[in-house]
Amino acid sequence: MLKKKLRPRIKARIRKMGLKKKLKPRIKARVRRNKQVLSSRIDEFFHWIEGAELVELKKCNTNEDPVRPELDNVFRRSYGRKIYGVKYGGEIHAVMCFAYTNQIPKNVEELDKFSHDAFLQSAQRDQNVGKIAIAYTVWSKKKGGGKLIVKEVYKKIKKSNHLNRLITLSPLTDMAFKFHSKNGAKLLQVNESTQNFEYKVI
Repeated sequence: MLKKKLRPRIKARIRKMGLKKKLKPRIKARVRRNKQVLSSRIDEFFHWIEGAELVELKKCNTNEDPVRPELDNVFRRSYGRKIYGVKYGGEIHAVMCFAYTNQIPKNVEELDKFSHDAFLQSAQRDQNVGKIAIAYTVWSKKKGGGKLIVKEVYKKIKKSNHLNRLITLSPLTDMAFKFHSKNGAKLLQVNESTQNFEYKVI
């Protein structure tokens, strides 16, 4: 009786073992394919990061700006303000807009006023515009683009002979907080409708 009860179990176990043997090559093949796909994606990611360059732009598509789409290209290029982009393969994959000031703005109105004042002061003294670079918007269209443009702009400001601070005028959102904190910035102050982060320029 015991043998009769055991036989079906043993047969079932043998069948299962046979199934496992059939499945193992399939699983291994799938793992290999996934590794190849992942490796290819990593190679592609680092290839574009290494091949990208920071360029100054005459204009950008303001409709793509998730932070301040209401600011037109005239605003972004007036009184010494600049638009920078990360370019790769003939396309712009990330954008960051700057104003140069001598004071830290708490809103767009102050940004406009302070950058206008710094521009006039520099014209009178025959100097470069402002001592503080204010990044007031940034967006990316390709994975890794946001981090890359922060890194490239940071390097550019460090090489500058007149800029000694890199500060943001960011919206009051968790996304902005996480983005800048993750990229090494420290929260400087929280305002009524914005927050300022500072990237230390050593």
